[in-house]
Amino acid sequence: MSLAGERREPPATPALAAEHGLKGEEFARLVRALGRQPNLAELGIFAAMWSEHCSYKSSKVWLKRLPTKAPWVVCGPGENAGAVDIGDGQVAVFKMESHNHPSFIEPYQGAATGVGGILRDVFTMGARPIANLNALRFGDPAHAKTRHLVSGVVAGIGGYGNCVGVPTVGGECSFHPAYNGNILVNAMTVGLAEGKRLFFSAAAGIGNPVVYVGSKTGRDGIHGATMASAEFDEDSEAKRPTVQVGDPFTEKLLIEACLELMATDAIVAVQDMGAAGLTSSSVEMAAKGGVGIELDLDAVPTREAGMSAYEIMLSESQERMLMILRPGAEAAAQRIFAKWELACAVIGRITNTGRLVARRHGKPAVDLPLAALVEAAPVYERPWTAAPLPQPVPIRVAALPTGQVLLRLLNSPDLGSKRWICQQYDHTVMADTVASAGGDAAIVRVHGTTKGLALLTECTPRYCQAHPRTGGRQAVAEAWRNLCAVGARPLAITDCMNFGSPERPEVMGQFAECIEGMREACLALDFPVVSGNVSLYNETNGNAVLPTPAIGGVGLLADLGRRASHALKRAGDVLLLLGEGPGHLAQSQYQRLILGHEAGPPPPVDLSGERRAGEFVRRLIAEGQLDTCHDVSEGGLLVALAEMALAGNLGIALTTAEGHAFWFGEDQGRYLLALPEAAADSLLAGAETAGLRLRRLGSAAGDALTLRGEPPISLQTLRKAHEGWLPAYVAGDTDKG
Repeated sequence: MSLAGERREPPATPALAAEHGLKGEEFARLVRALGRQPNLAELGIFAAMWSEHCSYKSSKVWLKRLPTKAPWVVCGPGENAGAVDIGDGQVAVFKMESHNHPSFIEPYQGAATGVGGILRDVFTMGARPIANLNALRFGDPAHAKTRHLVSGVVAGIGGYGNCVGVPTVGGECSFHPAYNGNILVNAMTVGLAEGKRLFFSAAAGIGNPVVYVGSKTGRDGIHGATMASAEFDEDSEAKRPTVQVGDPFTEKLLIEACLELMATDAIVAVQDMGAAGLTSSSVEMAAKGGVGIELDLDAVPTREAGMSAYEIMLSESQERMLMILRPGAEAAAQRIFAKWELACAVIGRITNTGRLVARRHGKPAVDLPLAALVEAAPVYERPWTAAPLPQPVPIRVAALPTGQVLLRLLNSPDLGSKRWICQQYDHTVMADTVASAGGDAAIVRVHGTTKGLALLTECTPRYCQAHPRTGGRQAVAEAWRNLCAVGARPLAITDCMNFGSPERPEVMGQFAECIEGMREACLALDFPVVSGNVSLYNETNGNAVLPTPAIGGVGLLADLGRRASHALKRAGDVLLLLGEGPGHLAQSQYQRLILGHEAGPPPPVDLSGERRAGEFVRRLIAEGQLDTCHDVSEGGLLVALAEMALAGNLGIALTTAEGHAFWFGEDQGRYLLALPEAAADSLLAGAETAGLRLRRLGSAAGDALTLRGEPPISLQTLRKAHEGWLPAYVAGDTDKG
């Protein structure tokens, strides 16, 4: 069968297929599934839909192992975003997604359009976005590109989020040489919706109109999905034209127009035009609904003349949506979108053929069976090798005063304050942000109520590199712990799985083992996965990023009047350590930054202990007994204490005399609590009965951090160390890493 196009096309050869990211066997599979040679547009559609980015062909078999259900889960994986019940007929809708490759090539637009894309995933479900978060991984600060990438990515996130009017309330940022050639930019959005007004993507209704809304289609972003499914090399800069260009002001109009139309009964199904644009949205909607779809590409609003079927189908121009409307609703939709100065065009209809058919200039340009695009897509069970738990390594602590070590850690890229980043983001817009970045979790009020959502992103890639199963387990457990530390009931997670090439057994093993660790933690903590994203081929010239299963956590605060923060609040409060450990220095920031190497096993994770401690802390907060609490994580106990002192602008007098392993070990499952003397005594007396280990460390007092046997460190000195590194780095005043 030969389909006409408006210009002379190159033949669809194996070589051309390879340029589109299809391997030889995959191209042969395509031809068998189609029963003929594809034309250029069809080849591009197959390449996009069969790409790793769209088909999850290497990860699908493992993702099925993650627990996704709970009584409070309203919508799990498979839709644009996940949704959980938060009571009163309301649901929280959320997802995390990657925009790694585009952000490395063009950091501002790559990061900006990552924010725009994840916003659309959420409001496509009928939810109003209420918060953005991000998880950023950059290379060695001394690397030639790192400063440029940091500045560009942060500016892109701030520029888009601030203009669209959704607060950016939290996230994380770390540095490691493994990300020199491939940074990670993961974006998360949380929205609110009425449970009875959620919208899904399965097309239905033979003859129903297919409606395009939003911005016009241009040539930007073509090959974006296939680029995100390939590793980088020396020619990566040449891929700059595949990076989309975003317009946050148009996105704001699109949010309002979509939500206005969603308040009517006009919409049957709706889908964001994300990766692979019109191709993925039309194919996925029709395939999910078990129907066919017919498109008139002449009706697609375009902003450039002479666009081919190939370009229209594969453009990843931003701020666009595809809708299936009820018959007769077209005029109402057009009125609404005209009011918001957005394009709205009927570009097709739903059929009963099970095929994707597209015409250009009145002639057939695409005619494909949806089953070939979806069901015939390759699914790989790739070979993988398990990583054994590393043997313990002897660690000789540094002959440095404890206070000097603390200052060096606080003045480091990972443990230093990220205030400079947070200042680029508007976290107060919408007026419902209760607590933003800097604590254990951000908190956003559920508008018009006394409820709140606690939100965070979390992962320690070094642990995952050392032992992926333990690292995956720890990432979920720490997200759960951070929610408990503010008093929130953990509800669910979204994930963003960032790994190297799945074609290498050791990388596939990292992915498989991280999934298994996550599964164990999710089951033990009743903390299901409701949405997520997989980003593979994050490597350059064979050098992969650290395995980074970023976790986005969401929890519910039933009463915002009963919550905790990490800031010390009262002089005289007793500081208690909940939990214990041997002082685990292997894979710690102390080992990395003070001793100069990374070796040994990551800290073990006791999931039953995590659950007992977290539920204990939540009960104290809910009963009004505790308002100051902090998770102990990277950097260890003394770093966490310094953070509490700085947040509350109140000193600490420590009465415990211990060594570096105690103060800087990264043992898991621990919390710091600050309570008045009488309450602390009562808690200590009852701890043993409850099977918990509580230890008195000292008290809040004065304006310095005082360690036994060492000179006091003033809060001013601590603050200068903690807040000094990043501003100096981005200003070019220091190259230290």
